[in-house]
Order: sequence, then C-alpha cells, then structure tokens
Amino acid sequence: MGPAIRAASLRGFVPLVERLGGEPYRLLARFGIPADALDAEDAWIPITEHDLMLDAAAAELRCPDLGLRLAETQDLTILGPLAVAIQACPTAAEALETGSRYLYAHSPALRVAVEPDPHRRPGVVGLTYRKDLRESPYSPQATELGLGLFFRIAHTLVGGLSGLRSVELPHQPLSPVRRYTDYFGADVKFGRTTAVLRVDRRVLDEAFATANESIRLLALDHISRRYDDPAQRVSTQVRGALAEVLGTNPPAVSAVARLLALHPRTLQRRLAAEGTSFEAVLDEVRRDATLRHLTTTAMPLAQVATLVGFTEQSTLSHAVRRWFGCTPRELRRDAARPALTGPPSRTLSH
Repeated sequence: MGPAIRAASLRGFVPLVERLGGEPYRLLARFGIPADALDAEDAWIPITEHDLMLDAAAAELRCPDLGLRLAETQDLTILGPLAVAIQACPTAAEALETGSRYLYAHSPALRVAVEPDPHRRPGVVGLTYRKDLRESPYSPQATELGLGLFFRIAHTLVGGLSGLRSVELPHQPLSPVRRYTDYFGADVKFGRTTAVLRVDRRVLDEAFATANESIRLLALDHISRRYDDPAQRVSTQVRGALAEVLGTNPPAVSAVARLLALHPRTLQRRLAAEGTSFEAVLDEVRRDATLRHLTTTAMPLAQVATLVGFTEQSTLSHAVRRWFGCTPRELRRDAARPALTGPPSRTLSH
C-alpha cells in the first residue's frame, strides 16, 4: 500500500452519508475501502482513495460542505495514542511540536507545522496543514476535513481560539462563504498557497490543565514502539526519489541510489531488510501515479504512460489490468460513475 491514513479519519462518515440519503457502503466498495476497516480505527486505508471518495460523495450527494460536516463529528481522539501525548503536553507550542513530529502515527502523508505568518504580520504565526502532493492528489474535501478538524482540536485545547486572525484555503469556495466564516468564526481567504490558520503568536504560550509529563512520555514511547517512523525507512526515501523523477528520468536503481548517496547493492540490501525491493517500490509508485492521473485528469492515455515512466501505452494497459483487473478506460469510467445508483462498481485491489 502507498500513502495511507488511519481509518479513524472516516469516523462519522457512515451516519453522515446515510443522513444525506446516500449509501456509504457503496461508496466504500467503489473506492476499494473495506467496510470492516471502519470498525477498527487503527486499520490503514489508502489516502488517495480516502480523499477521492470524499470528493465523489460531496458531488453526488450535493453536499459541498461534506468535509466540514465530517470534521464537526470528530475530535482529537481520532488521533489515537497521539491524542494522549498531545493532551499531556504543558503548552500549545509543545503540543503542536508533538503533533508535527509524530503525525505519521495517523498518516505519513500529512503534515502540520507552525510557520511564519504568510503575510509577515508581527506577532502572528501560521498553523499549516498539508498533504504530500508528490504521491497523492490535492482533495478540496479532505483539506476542509483536515483543516476543520485542526481548528476544532486547537479550539478545544486552548479553551477557545480567540487569537485566530484569518483562515486560508488553497481552493476556491465549495460552499457559500458564510458557511466558512460561521464554522471558523473568522475571515476566510481562498486560492492561497497553503491551508493555514493565522493566529496570534501568544496562543502558543497557552498552558494545558491536562499536562502530565509521565503520561506524555509513556504515550510517545508507545507510538515509537508501535509505529515505524516512515522517514527513517529506506523504502520511503526511494518512494520520494521516484516520485520526483518518474516520467523525467529512467527509473533505474543506479540513478536513485546516486540521489540517496548509496551504492546500488547497498540500497537493494536495505530494501530487502525492509521486506521489499526497488522493483516493488517502483511498481507501487507507478500504480499510485497511474490511479491519480486516470481518476483525477482527462489527459490522454499515451501521456499518462509517459508520466509514469512507460515507453509504450500498451505497457500501461497491461499494468493497469494487473493492478486493477480492468482497462485504463474502464478504470477512468468507473471513477466518473455515480456511486449511489446501480450495482457497486469494480473494487480497486491493493
């Protein structure tokens, strides 16, 4: 599996879709997400399919604020053991640092950070929310879910986010602007470079009544033992390197080894120690990139083949049949088909 997210991210999805008159299990099946994964919040599901499903559900249910509605049903506890560590921090600044450092326990593809104010106002910082777009496409609904939940968590931890100056989103408004200003209680700007909550720097100094150093250390030790930090894996570094060069350079092990300052044989040995190989990682990266291009763009198949590093369109077709059990055109057609009428579409394999 490529970039993933804990199934806890879909907490509340089923009842929300049902309230809107939809059929959530058809949506889950369409995007290859096992229904029983939602019963085990620690289960991992592909973040690309997770995000594509949210965008599709919002469109088909005519619910443009689906991401915000889902965020309203969730709280800090969806982060599992990371939530315990965050609550036990002494200040908001340390809670944000902990969330940034260990967010891989919820999704290695997501990032939160404290950054300088994008407008360079003194006394203001930006609380940013990002997804790694090298491996998974931008999703407006998933971004609104993530930033909406980030806001709710920050608001709860500091007892009200009175220092919120404004909110910025990379996409244009999906709902009436009033929906956003009511949700965040602040001015909201669209079409910006990053999803960010602009807050007074003093918010970072807020002390937590739940601070407990012993509990914080126990929670972080549990995370470190239970979840591998993907940044430390050679396979993660190879995925990142391949995502950068795919379609521009031949995806050869020697070229990637040079980028990582390793001998090719050393790279292969380290990948083998992680239970994989260069060829397997390359196949995963190509699969994920192909799925993104076929389900989120209308580019010609020959161009998709080139972008994922295949010299022939026929090679792409054979690979798609192996990965998904269908042709590229069938995969694209199924992605565009309404999920709430007729029989369930083909399930994507992983």
